[in-house]
Amino acid sequence: MFPLRDHNPSGRRPIIVHLLIGANVMIFLLYWLGLGSDRAIGQFFMTWGLVPARISFGEGYATFVTSMFLHGGWMHLLGNMLFLWIFGDNLEDRLGHGRFAAFYLASGLAAAGLQYLADPQSMVPMVGASGAIAGVMGGYLLLYPRARVDVLFIFIIFFRIFPIPAWIVLGLWFGMQIFGGLSTPTAGGGVAYLAHIGGFVAGLALTVPLWLRVGGPAFWQRTHGTPPNPVATYAIQRSSIPRVIKRGPKGPWG
Repeated sequence: MFPLRDHNPSGRRPIIVHLLIGANVMIFLLYWLGLGSDRAIGQFFMTWGLVPARISFGEGYATFVTSMFLHGGWMHLLGNMLFLWIFGDNLEDRLGHGRFAAFYLASGLAAAGLQYLADPQSMVPMVGASGAIAGVMGGYLLLYPRARVDVLFIFIIFFRIFPIPAWIVLGLWFGMQIFGGLSTPTAGGGVAYLAHIGGFVAGLALTVPLWLRVGGPAFWQRTHGTPPNPVATYAIQRSSIPRVIKRGPKGPWG
């Protein structure tokens, strides 16, 4: 299941979201294409990624921030930027540009902090914006739980787009992070599930004061749990592989 878009795009240009996407893409291209070898990229990650053992030794504190702008490959980058694009614009619209930038940074720091505390002696570098973006998703969930999100569902050769409420999409995602965190050892490489959990919870917590200020449950009733922007119409709402009509007792496959 892959989220593709929501149905209530931002009412104004999400400048910070655009800048974040641009910065992540530009930085990725500079080292991914410029360093030229896996060994050089690995050393680059050891220097600018978050290595818990370095923090415990008393150095590399800047990597709490720099690690948010590094990615381990094309799919890592594209997946993170897609989630930021879908969920970031409405949150920036509500918070304002400056507060959204601070929110994003704080969520990323909380995510990195939890990942560090889980294994302070680890020598594995953590890279990626997913912790900060998880915070954006947590804030989006609290403010707009009933916003419709188009999700591409893939099952073998069948493809279909379904509009699903955000609370289901984000709730399932968060459940997967908890399951992954419980079933995966903290040592070694792989997905930083604890960073995702930390960022998501931090995003929820940071959004609570705003949610209460605008009315709490009354805000949901007033907005029906969706962003206060016109509903977008898309040319393709649903898609699927055409049905194959049987032409004989054994069907077309013999």
